[in-house]
Amino acid sequence: MRALVIDRSAASGLRLGEVADPEPATNQALIRVTATSLNSGEIVHGLSEAADGTVPGWDATGIVERAAADGSGPTEGTPVVTLGPSGAWAELRAVDTGLIGTVPANADHGAISTVPVAGTTALRSLHRLGPILGRRVLITGATGGTGRYAVQLARHGGAHVVAATADPATHARSLRDLGAAEVVTTPTDLAEPVDGVIDLVGGQQLVDAYQHLAEGGTVVAVGHAAGAAETFPYGALFGDQGRHDRSITTFFLLGCAGLSRDFTWLAGQVSTGALDPNITWRGSWTEADTAVHTLLARRLHGKAVLEMC
Repeated sequence: MRALVIDRSAASGLRLGEVADPEPATNQALIRVTATSLNSGEIVHGLSEAADGTVPGWDATGIVERAAADGSGPTEGTPVVTLGPSGAWAELRAVDTGLIGTVPANADHGAISTVPVAGTTALRSLHRLGPILGRRVLITGATGGTGRYAVQLARHGGAHVVAATADPATHARSLRDLGAAEVVTTPTDLAEPVDGVIDLVGGQQLVDAYQHLAEGGTVVAVGHAAGAAETFPYGALFGDQGRHDRSITTFFLLGCAGLSRDFTWLAGQVSTGALDPNITWRGSWTEADTAVHTLLARRLHGKAVLEMC
């Protein structure tokens, strides 16, 4: 089969070549891939850390070519959306059936391919805040793929959404269109405390966000785009004077149970237009070099999609 493989001699670190077809385990389905979306983590870290010849890629949509031998998961011919630690950037991928969601007939597979990492990370992050109806929720790094999903989902959940972006002049209108009630540059610009934070930046922004939590609030530390340490000053973790019961939590998406249900629900929401996948670059997988360079240059505010055509 054809696949994008790690190749250190190539300018982008990738080349389109021939590799052996994957051999599914008994609890895995074989998927004929139609589209994949790129995530900053797999580009910034995955391409540099993987061995030559590896087929990378986390997100993919496609059609079940062969159902799992153990009888689990969708049947042959079912359109699906999938997640895995690698293997998405190929014509075929073998996927655990617990990491497969179903896709509505005639849905845009490119749009649905943005769901597994970006959409589901946003959804699971908001779950960790608990009920958000009528509460103030801050989302840092709001212009990225996960951030834009988080803004929409938080608004759907009834939150007063505050979106943080380094360039409000450029992005405020689009973020408000997605559901943000306020747009700020950093957590230090907050006029009043927030009940929850989805932090996709890390570094000083995470520290500042925690300092602006209301009593009982939670920061979900999801992203670390800043590439900087989180250093809390003395007294930041005191629990007095309205700072009682604040917390910071983390999670690993592949460690979560029940992801198939989330994939299926999110795919339905994207398919009906209730959620905007915010695709800002789209092309053939033969143009992967362009997509990778655009993402690394931080010129993408949203999602990049490669179609296997």
